[in-house]
Amino acid sequence: MLFLKEISLVQFKNYEQASFRFGERIVGICGSNGVGKTNLLDAIYYLCFTKSYFTRQDQLSVHKGASGFRIEGKFEKEQQPLDVVCILRETGKKELISGGEPCERFSRHIGRLPCVIIAPDDVQIITGGSEERRRFLDALLSQLDPAYLQALIEYNRVLQQRNSYLKSLTDNRIKDNGLLEVYDSQLVRPGAYVFEKRKTFLRDLLPLVEQFYLQIAGSPEPLAFTYDSLLLDTSFADLLRSYHEKDRYLQRTNAGIHKDDIDIRYGAQPFKSLASQGQRKSLLFALKLAEYEMLRQYKGFPPLLLLDDVFEKLDAHRMHNLLDKVCLQNEGQIFITDTHGDRIRQELEKLKIPCQIISL
Repeated sequence: MLFLKEISLVQFKNYEQASFRFGERIVGICGSNGVGKTNLLDAIYYLCFTKSYFTRQDQLSVHKGASGFRIEGKFEKEQQPLDVVCILRETGKKELISGGEPCERFSRHIGRLPCVIIAPDDVQIITGGSEERRRFLDALLSQLDPAYLQALIEYNRVLQQRNSYLKSLTDNRIKDNGLLEVYDSQLVRPGAYVFEKRKTFLRDLLPLVEQFYLQIAGSPEPLAFTYDSLLLDTSFADLLRSYHEKDRYLQRTNAGIHKDDIDIRYGAQPFKSLASQGQRKSLLFALKLAEYEMLRQYKGFPPLLLLDDVFEKLDAHRMHNLLDKVCLQNEGQIFITDTHGDRIRQELEKLKIPCQIISL
């Protein structure tokens, strides 16, 4: 089991200096908007992923007026103590120390402390563009397979180089395909690996999503999921070659795994066009619970689960079903934020679950 026993924050977001101890499996974090509930969850996420869930720039996580931050977490992983420290220096350099040893490559840390977070803006996974669903899938697979993460990093690096080259063609009037084909060959190996992993993994993940949606919604609905990729019909090398002319014209790479999607249908129509707010929330939770379950199966123990403001926009029936699933039917540690401490207590008392409430 993975259990966070204590966390200390120095100059992180709205926390100048603070520490918290966690003694129960279920932890409620309560307080008014703006007091730092979400920031505390983000600090936990930082220790698991070496980055913020909510901002792309580390500097945006520094306390106002400061020039760096320090986060330290004391974990227990499979009955062994594990201290993890994440530091952003004044120079902008970020450091990670795990078990007393500096981590030279952050990508190798991903998956050591498996974690799933559910936040209000995550509904973009359902309603947003394909990049949101790819980001969800990539974050999950990167925790399960270090080779997947490395292939994705390599693919994105070459893709950026290829796109830069395509943008230069108009000015330089270069017509030779030689360099373009070199970039193609460099994209194929990591891209094919990512594609095959996604295709195979989604065969297991998507049925779980349907199962969890039914449990949360409480009644069957005509949902259908499909992996949408041009690579299902042709080889990667042939696909890239067939798009050369279009790529030159638009000055970017128009085909590849960076265009993949998960097509979600309600009957014959796009789910996001017809679904109510409650249905969208239910599907979001179903996706995240499926992520949680896959991590649990692969790792052999439950990941941390961070629930940010999940009581909003779900009716009492759906909320009860969600809490029953995550709190009663799972053994992992769960952190839940809410503006009302009494609401968390009441809901968990109904399920007869002991919990720790932290008021900010």
